[in-house]
Amino acid sequence: MPKKPSLPPPVARKPRADAQRNRERIIEVARLAFTRHGAEATLDDIARQASIGPGTLYRHFPTRDALIEAVYRSEVEKLTASGQRFAATMPPLDALRAWMLLFIDHVAGKKLILPAMDTVAGGSMRLIEGARGLIHSAFVALMQRAINSGDLRADTDPDDFVRALIGVFHTTALPGWEPSARRIVDILIAGSRPTNEQLYVSLRALKK
Repeated sequence: MPKKPSLPPPVARKPRADAQRNRERIIEVARLAFTRHGAEATLDDIARQASIGPGTLYRHFPTRDALIEAVYRSEVEKLTASGQRFAATMPPLDALRAWMLLFIDHVAGKKLILPAMDTVAGGSMRLIEGARGLIHSAFVALMQRAINSGDLRADTDPDDFVRALIGVFHTTALPGWEPSARRIVDILIAGSRPTNEQLYVSLRALKK
C-alpha cells in the first residue's frame, strides 16, 4: 500500500490580540493590587478590577503562584528591554546611568510586592534567582559599551558595581535608602572614569 503523506507539524498559533490585551491588563492590575495589598490581594478582586470574569483570569493564570511569577517576570522583562532601548538611543555613559537609576526603581517596586512574592512555592528568592541572569546580562552589556567607548576605564569590572549596589540594597529597610543609592550610582561612575592621562593614551592609540 502506498504510504500516506505525513502531515506537517502543527503551527503554534499566536495568542489573539484580545487575549493578549487581557493578559497584559491582568498583569498590570495584579501588580498594583500586590503593591497596595501585598499577600492579602485576592484573585477575585484582581479579576473584578481588571473588568474580566474569574474564568478569564484562571485561563491565563491557573494558580495564584503563576500570576505572581508573571507579574515579577514582566517587571524584569521591562527592565532588560529598557537597557536595549537606552543603548539604541543614548550615549553609552548616559545609557548606563539611566539604566542603573531605573534598576533602583525596580528594586523599590520589588520591595513593595515582596510580601506577595514570599507566598509562592520556593519563596521570593526562587523568583529573584531565576531572573538574576537576565538582569546581569543587560547590565554588563551597558557597562561594556561604556568601556568600549572610552567613557569608563578599561580595567572597570562590572561586578564591582554589582557588589556595591547589593550592599546598598541590604539597607532598603532604612529611611533614605533610595536617594543614597542614586548618589552611589554617580560615585561609582565618577570613580571609574579615565584620568586625563589615560584619555590621552587612548586617543593616541586610536590615531595609530
